[in-house]
Amino acid sequence: MKGLKRETRAAGNMDPRLVILSRGPGLYSTKQLARAAEEAGWAVRIIDPLKLTVLVDDEGGRIYYKGWPLECEAVIPRIGHSITRRGVHVVRQFERMGVIVINSSSGIARSRDKLVACQLMTEADVPVPITANVGAWEDTIRAVNQVGGTPCVIKSNEGTHGSGVFLAHTEQQARQLVYQMLERDMRPLVQEYIQESHGKDIRALVVGGKVVAAMRRRAHGSEFRSNFHLGGSVESVDISPRFEEIACTAASKLGLDLAGVDMLESSNGPLVLEVNSSPGLEGIESVVGEGLVAGEVAKLLNRRLEESQAESGIPSSEDVTEMHRESSKARD
Repeated sequence: MKGLKRETRAAGNMDPRLVILSRGPGLYSTKQLARAAEEAGWAVRIIDPLKLTVLVDDEGGRIYYKGWPLECEAVIPRIGHSITRRGVHVVRQFERMGVIVINSSSGIARSRDKLVACQLMTEADVPVPITANVGAWEDTIRAVNQVGGTPCVIKSNEGTHGSGVFLAHTEQQARQLVYQMLERDMRPLVQEYIQESHGKDIRALVVGGKVVAAMRRRAHGSEFRSNFHLGGSVESVDISPRFEEIACTAASKLGLDLAGVDMLESSNGPLVLEVNSSPGLEGIESVVGEGLVAGEVAKLLNRRLEESQAESGIPSSEDVTEMHRESSKARD
Protein backbone atom coordinates (compact mmCIF):
# COMPACT_ATOMS: atom_id res chain seq x y z
CA MET A 1 0.00 0.00 0.00
CA LYS A 2 1.53 3.29 -1.12
CA GLY A 3 -0.95 5.58 0.63
CA LEU A 4 -2.56 8.68 -0.81
CA LYS A 5 -0.41 11.02 -2.82
CA ARG A 6 0.32 14.34 -1.17
CA GLU A 7 -0.55 16.11 -4.44
CA THR A 8 -4.00 14.48 -4.62
CA ARG A 9 -4.95 15.59 -1.11
CA ALA A 10 -3.78 19.15 -1.59
CA ALA A 11 -5.41 19.58 -5.00
CA GLY A 12 -8.60 18.01 -3.74
CA ASN A 13 -8.90 20.62 -1.02
CA MET A 14 -8.64 18.05 1.78
CA ASP A 15 -7.13 18.89 5.14
CA PRO A 16 -3.33 18.67 5.06
CA ARG A 17 -1.89 16.10 7.43
CA LEU A 18 0.47 16.94 10.28
CA VAL A 19 2.39 14.47 12.42
CA ILE A 20 3.71 15.65 15.77
CA LEU A 21 6.53 13.38 16.87
CA SER A 22 6.25 13.17 20.65
CA ARG A 23 6.52 10.59 23.39
CA GLY A 24 4.30 12.76 25.59
CA PRO A 25 0.89 13.30 23.95
CA GLY A 26 -0.44 14.69 27.22
CA LEU A 27 2.26 17.34 27.62
CA TYR A 28 1.17 20.97 27.49
CA SER A 29 3.37 21.87 24.51
CA THR A 30 2.25 18.89 22.45
CA LYS A 31 -1.42 19.54 23.12
CA GLN A 32 -1.16 23.24 22.33
CA LEU A 33 0.66 22.62 19.05
CA ALA A 34 -1.94 20.03 18.06
CA ARG A 35 -4.85 22.29 18.97
CA ALA A 36 -3.44 25.29 17.10
CA ALA A 37 -2.75 23.21 13.99
CA GLU A 38 -6.25 21.73 14.01
CA GLU A 39 -7.74 25.22 14.30
CA ALA A 40 -5.60 26.22 11.30
CA GLY A 41 -7.07 23.42 9.21
CA TRP A 42 -4.66 20.53 9.71
CA ALA A 43 -5.52 16.91 10.43
CA VAL A 44 -3.19 16.09 13.32
CA ARG A 45 -1.73 12.83 14.61
CA ILE A 46 0.62 12.55 17.60
CA ILE A 47 3.01 9.62 17.17
CA ASP A 48 5.82 8.24 19.30
CA PRO A 49 8.97 8.46 17.11
CA LEU A 50 10.32 5.25 18.66
CA LYS A 51 7.38 3.34 17.16
CA LEU A 52 8.24 4.28 13.58
CA THR A 53 10.10 2.05 11.13
CA VAL A 54 12.42 3.71 8.61
CA LEU A 55 13.07 2.16 5.19
CA VAL A 56 15.93 3.59 3.12
CA ASP A 57 16.13 2.86 -0.61
CA ASP A 58 17.11 4.48 -3.91
CA GLU A 59 13.63 5.98 -4.35
CA GLY A 60 13.71 8.10 -1.21
CA GLY A 61 12.53 5.48 1.26
CA ARG A 62 9.44 5.27 3.44
CA ILE A 63 8.33 5.45 7.04
CA TYR A 64 5.95 2.87 8.49
CA TYR A 65 3.72 3.07 11.54
CA LYS A 66 2.14 -0.12 12.86
CA GLY A 67 2.57 -1.86 9.52
CA TRP A 68 1.28 0.94 7.27
CA PRO A 69 3.13 3.59 5.26
CA LEU A 70 2.90 6.95 7.01
CA GLU A 71 1.90 9.81 4.70
CA CYS A 72 1.76 13.45 5.73
CA GLU A 73 2.46 16.95 4.50
CA ALA A 74 4.32 18.21 7.58
CA VAL A 75 6.07 17.09 10.76
CA ILE A 76 6.80 18.89 14.03
CA PRO A 77 9.50 16.95 15.92
CA ARG A 78 9.32 17.16 19.72
CA ILE A 79 12.41 15.03 20.22
CA GLY A 80 13.59 14.51 23.80
CA HIS A 81 17.29 14.58 24.63
CA SER A 82 17.43 10.86 25.44
CA ILE A 83 16.28 9.87 21.93
CA THR A 84 18.11 12.54 19.92
CA ARG A 85 19.97 10.14 17.65
CA ARG A 86 16.93 8.03 16.84
CA GLY A 87 14.75 11.11 16.44
CA VAL A 88 17.20 12.76 14.06
CA HIS A 89 17.20 9.62 11.88
CA VAL A 90 13.40 9.69 11.65
CA VAL A 91 13.24 13.42 10.85
CA ARG A 92 15.93 13.02 8.20
CA GLN A 93 13.84 10.36 6.50
CA PHE A 94 10.80 12.64 6.42
CA GLU A 95 13.02 15.28 4.78
CA ARG A 96 14.08 12.78 2.10
CA MET A 97 10.40 12.12 1.41
CA GLY A 98 9.79 15.82 0.74
CA VAL A 99 7.81 16.45 3.92
CA ILE A 100 7.79 19.91 5.56
CA VAL A 101 9.68 19.67 8.86
CA ILE A 102 9.79 22.17 11.73
CA ASN A 103 12.66 21.66 12.77
CA SER A 104 15.19 20.04 10.44
CA SER A 105 17.25 17.02 11.46
CA SER A 106 20.50 18.98 11.12
CA GLY A 107 19.12 21.84 13.21
CA ILE A 108 18.13 19.47 16.00
CA ALA A 109 21.53 17.76 15.95
CA ARG A 110 23.43 21.06 16.04
CA SER A 111 21.41 22.46 18.92
CA ARG A 112 21.88 19.31 21.03
CA ASP A 113 25.68 19.62 20.89
CA LYS A 114 26.49 22.71 22.96
CA LEU A 115 30.08 22.99 21.72
CA VAL A 116 29.07 22.75 18.06
CA ALA A 117 26.33 25.31 18.70
CA CYS A 118 28.86 27.71 20.25
CA GLN A 119 31.24 27.24 17.32
CA LEU A 120 28.52 27.92 14.75
CA MET A 121 27.16 30.94 16.59
CA THR A 122 30.56 32.60 16.96
CA GLU A 123 31.02 32.14 13.20
CA ALA A 124 27.90 34.31 12.80
CA ASP A 125 29.19 36.89 15.32
CA VAL A 126 26.66 35.79 17.94
CA PRO A 127 28.22 36.51 21.37
CA VAL A 128 28.47 33.56 23.76
CA PRO A 129 30.17 33.02 27.14
CA ILE A 130 33.80 31.87 26.81
CA THR A 131 33.62 28.07 26.70
CA ALA A 132 36.20 25.28 26.86
CA ASN A 133 35.69 21.58 26.14
CA VAL A 134 37.97 19.62 28.49
CA GLY A 135 39.17 16.20 27.35
CA ALA A 136 41.46 15.41 30.31
CA TRP A 137 40.94 16.38 33.94
CA GLU A 138 44.57 17.56 34.15
CA ASP A 139 43.61 20.43 31.81
CA THR A 140 40.79 21.66 34.05
CA ILE A 141 42.70 24.43 35.83
CA ARG A 142 44.03 25.82 32.55
CA ALA A 143 40.49 25.85 31.15
CA VAL A 144 39.16 27.56 34.29
CA ASN A 145 41.75 30.30 33.95
CA GLN A 146 40.99 30.71 30.25
CA VAL A 147 37.29 31.37 30.95
CA GLY A 148 38.03 33.95 33.65
CA GLY A 149 38.68 31.89 36.79
CA THR A 150 36.29 30.82 39.52
CA PRO A 151 33.44 30.81 40.05
CA CYS A 152 32.80 29.12 36.71
CA VAL A 153 30.12 26.92 35.23
CA ILE A 154 30.73 23.21 34.64
CA LYS A 155 28.20 21.52 32.40
CA SER A 156 27.62 18.47 30.27
CA ASN A 157 27.84 19.09 26.54
CA GLU A 158 24.53 17.33 25.93
CA GLY A 159 22.38 18.16 28.98
CA THR A 160 18.96 19.86 28.82
CA HIS A 161 16.53 21.59 31.22
CA GLY A 162 19.43 22.55 33.49
CA SER A 163 20.52 18.95 34.10
CA GLY A 164 24.26 18.41 34.39
CA VAL A 165 24.95 22.10 35.09
CA PHE A 166 26.96 23.13 38.15
CA LEU A 167 28.55 26.26 39.60
CA ALA A 168 32.11 25.59 40.77
CA HIS A 169 33.33 28.10 43.36
CA THR A 170 36.90 26.75 43.58
CA GLU A 171 39.42 25.15 41.26
CA GLN A 172 39.20 21.95 43.31
CA GLN A 173 35.43 21.78 42.80
CA ALA A 174 35.90 22.35 39.09
CA ARG A 175 38.43 19.51 38.83
CA GLN A 176 36.22 17.13 40.76
CA LEU A 177 33.21 17.88 38.55
CA VAL A 178 35.21 17.50 35.34
CA TYR A 179 36.75 14.25 36.59
CA GLN A 180 33.34 12.82 37.51
CA MET A 181 31.89 13.71 34.11
CA LEU A 182 34.81 12.16 32.26
CA GLU A 183 34.47 9.00 34.35
CA ARG A 184 30.84 8.78 33.17
CA ASP A 185 31.88 9.24 29.52
CA MET A 186 30.31 12.70 29.48
CA ARG A 187 31.85 15.62 27.61
CA PRO A 188 32.41 18.39 30.19
CA LEU A 189 32.40 22.06 29.30
CA VAL A 190 33.97 24.78 31.44
CA GLN A 191 32.18 28.06 30.86
CA GLU A 192 32.56 31.69 31.88
CA TYR A 193 30.32 32.69 34.79
CA ILE A 194 28.38 35.93 34.28
CA GLN A 195 27.98 37.37 37.78
CA GLU A 196 25.52 40.12 36.84
CA SER A 197 23.14 37.54 35.35
CA HIS A 198 23.24 35.14 38.30
CA GLY A 199 19.98 33.23 38.63
CA LYS A 200 18.23 34.88 35.70
CA ASP A 201 18.13 34.83 31.93
CA ILE A 202 15.92 35.74 29.00
CA ARG A 203 14.29 33.20 26.72
CA ALA A 204 13.15 34.41 23.32
CA LEU A 205 10.88 32.21 21.21
CA VAL A 206 11.82 32.43 17.55
CA VAL A 207 9.32 31.17 14.98
CA GLY A 208 10.03 31.45 11.27
CA GLY A 209 12.85 33.94 11.68
CA LYS A 210 11.19 36.36 14.10
CA VAL A 211 10.81 36.67 17.88
CA VAL A 212 7.15 36.06 18.72
CA ALA A 213 7.45 36.12 22.53
CA ALA A 214 10.03 36.58 25.28
CA MET A 215 10.21 36.06 29.02
CA ARG A 216 12.63 36.64 31.85
CA ARG A 217 13.26 33.60 34.04
CA ARG A 218 14.43 33.85 37.64
CA ALA A 219 15.84 31.00 39.71
CA HIS A 220 14.12 29.81 42.87
CA GLY A 221 15.90 30.53 46.17
CA SER A 222 19.66 29.97 46.10
CA GLU A 223 19.49 28.02 42.82
CA PHE A 224 21.54 29.67 40.05
CA ARG A 225 19.79 27.82 37.19
CA SER A 226 16.66 29.66 36.08
CA ASN A 227 14.90 26.84 34.21
CA PHE A 228 11.10 26.81 34.53
CA HIS A 229 11.20 23.04 35.10
CA LEU A 230 13.40 23.62 38.16
CA GLY A 231 10.83 25.85 39.81
CA GLY A 232 11.99 29.18 38.45
CA SER A 233 9.55 32.07 38.05
CA VAL A 234 8.77 33.71 34.72
CA GLU A 235 7.55 37.10 33.58
CA SER A 236 6.83 38.60 30.18
CA VAL A 237 9.49 40.99 28.91
CA ASP A 238 9.92 43.33 25.96
CA ILE A 239 13.42 42.77 24.65
CA SER A 240 15.52 45.28 22.75
CA PRO A 241 16.12 45.08 18.98
CA ARG A 242 19.67 43.91 19.75
CA PHE A 243 18.39 40.92 21.75
CA GLU A 244 15.90 40.13 18.97
CA GLU A 245 18.61 40.31 16.31
CA ILE A 246 20.91 37.99 18.23
CA ALA A 247 18.14 35.48 18.96
CA CYS A 248 17.08 35.33 15.31
CA THR A 249 20.67 35.05 14.07
CA ALA A 250 21.39 32.21 16.51
CA ALA A 251 18.31 30.26 15.41
CA SER A 252 19.09 30.86 11.75
CA LYS A 253 22.73 29.79 12.06
CA LEU A 254 21.69 26.50 13.67
CA GLY A 255 19.00 25.98 11.03
CA LEU A 256 15.97 26.12 13.33
CA ASP A 257 12.48 27.33 12.38
CA LEU A 258 11.31 27.03 15.99
CA ALA A 259 13.77 27.79 18.78
CA GLY A 260 13.97 28.86 22.39
CA VAL A 261 17.05 31.07 22.61
CA ASP A 262 18.36 31.55 26.15
CA MET A 263 20.36 34.74 26.65
CA LEU A 264 22.25 36.25 29.58
CA GLU A 265 22.17 39.97 30.31
CA SER A 266 25.87 40.74 30.72
CA SER A 267 27.46 44.14 31.28
CA ASN A 268 28.66 43.97 27.66
CA GLY A 269 25.27 43.08 26.22
CA PRO A 270 23.44 39.83 25.47
CA LEU A 271 25.23 36.48 25.47
CA VAL A 272 23.56 33.38 24.04
CA LEU A 273 23.75 30.58 26.56
CA GLU A 274 21.82 27.88 24.73
CA VAL A 275 19.44 27.28 21.84
CA ASN A 276 16.65 24.74 22.37
CA SER A 277 15.12 23.02 19.34
CA SER A 278 12.11 21.68 21.30
CA PRO A 279 11.32 24.59 23.62
CA GLY A 280 8.61 24.09 26.20
CA LEU A 281 5.61 26.37 25.72
CA GLU A 282 3.97 26.14 29.13
CA GLY A 283 6.19 28.67 30.89
CA ILE A 284 6.14 31.33 28.22
CA GLU A 285 2.46 30.96 27.32
CA SER A 286 1.59 31.33 31.00
CA VAL A 287 2.77 34.95 30.77
CA VAL A 288 2.16 35.93 27.12
CA GLY A 289 -1.15 34.15 26.56
CA GLU A 290 -2.26 30.55 26.10
CA GLY A 291 -1.84 29.37 22.53
CA LEU A 292 0.09 32.43 21.33
CA VAL A 293 3.34 30.69 20.41
CA ALA A 294 1.59 27.54 19.17
CA GLY A 295 -0.59 29.73 16.97
CA GLU A 296 2.49 31.28 15.39
CA VAL A 297 3.83 27.80 14.64
CA ALA A 298 0.53 26.93 12.94
CA LYS A 299 0.80 30.08 10.80
CA LEU A 300 4.33 29.04 9.81
CA LEU A 301 3.04 25.60 8.83
CA ASN A 302 0.46 27.16 6.54
CA ARG A 303 3.05 29.44 4.94
CA ARG A 304 5.37 26.52 4.29
CA LEU A 305 2.52 24.48 2.81
CA GLU A 306 1.58 27.32 0.46
CA GLU A 307 5.23 27.69 -0.59
CA SER A 308 5.49 23.95 -1.22
CA GLN A 309 2.32 23.95 -3.30
CA ALA A 310 3.46 26.96 -5.32
CA GLU A 311 6.81 25.32 -6.10
CA SER A 312 5.13 22.13 -7.33
CA GLY A 313 2.33 23.91 -9.20
CA ILE A 314 -0.41 22.58 -6.91
CA PRO A 315 -3.32 24.99 -6.39
CA SER A 316 -3.78 26.21 -2.84
CA SER A 317 -7.02 25.68 -0.95
CA GLU A 318 -7.94 29.31 -1.74
CA ASP A 319 -7.29 28.70 -5.45
CA VAL A 320 -9.43 25.56 -5.40
CA THR A 321 -12.26 27.44 -3.70
CA GLU A 322 -12.07 30.20 -6.30
CA MET A 323 -12.10 27.65 -9.14
CA HIS A 324 -15.21 26.07 -7.65
CA ARG A 325 -16.87 29.51 -7.53
CA GLU A 326 -16.00 30.21 -11.16
CA SER A 327 -17.27 26.79 -12.19
CA SER A 328 -20.56 27.40 -10.39
CA LYS A 329 -20.97 30.79 -12.10
CA ALA A 330 -20.33 29.20 -15.49
CA ARG A 331 -23.03 26.58 -14.89
CA ASP A 332 -25.49 29.26 -13.83
